[in-house]
Amino acid sequence: MAAALERPSNSNGSLRTTQTAIALFETLKKDFHTTNPDIKKCGQHLATLKMPLNYRASIQTGEILEIGAEWSVKAKDIPSFERYISQLKTYYNDYSTTLPPSQRQYPLLGLNLLRLLAQNRIAEFHTELELVDPEQLAGNVYVKHPVAVEQSLMEGSYNRVWRAKRDVPGEEYLFFMDMLMGTIRNEIGSCIEKAYEKLPVADAATLLYLHTPKEVADFSVERGWNVQGNQIIFVKDGGDNHEIPAPKIIRHALGYARELERIV
Repeated sequence: MAAALERPSNSNGSLRTTQTAIALFETLKKDFHTTNPDIKKCGQHLATLKMPLNYRASIQTGEILEIGAEWSVKAKDIPSFERYISQLKTYYNDYSTTLPPSQRQYPLLGLNLLRLLAQNRIAEFHTELELVDPEQLAGNVYVKHPVAVEQSLMEGSYNRVWRAKRDVPGEEYLFFMDMLMGTIRNEIGSCIEKAYEKLPVADAATLLYLHTPKEVADFSVERGWNVQGNQIIFVKDGGDNHEIPAPKIIRHALGYARELERIV
């Protein structure tokens, strides 16, 4: 960018600090925007650049925060992502009239919306959605994607959520989509183990949106299920067991899923 970090006046020490920050900022951009960035090295750059972020608003300050948010996703560091997004929301809102809009604003705000869905923080999702420019709600692909995912979740249409994973507007969205699908699998798993004493591995794979018997086996270990041959045996807790009319529901779901596979 042509604009520079604004420098504190007077102190030669402060001037040297600013010049060092500018040089490190350029190094960070170069290292991060390579095909396979060194995540650890970029994290060290960002940690060093935290101190200069008390400078007055500049385009570079926003870029550092944006790279920090994107780095957090690549590093799978959700608390770090939340911190960077919190700073970015202040940056976007407070300086919207004095600095040019960032092309990364809505990709990152949309990513934050998806993060809230993946964490099942629905009330916060709607609070954040109310802060989005109404024009962007209808026309911005980065906002429309998490909004569509949330609608599918509310309708219980997990197949549409699964398809939304293939239609993400950016590669970085896959991290939170995978996290969301993990949450959905656990919810489905809770229903399955209450409804059945045993279930074929192939049917479990379809219901859980898994692709291979190994994935089913790994998930079964996480849930404490017992896989015997091509069947999953569900361990029931003690106490009275009441029959749940879920087999019929699940058969319908399996039929729908298979029909969907033929369509797509």
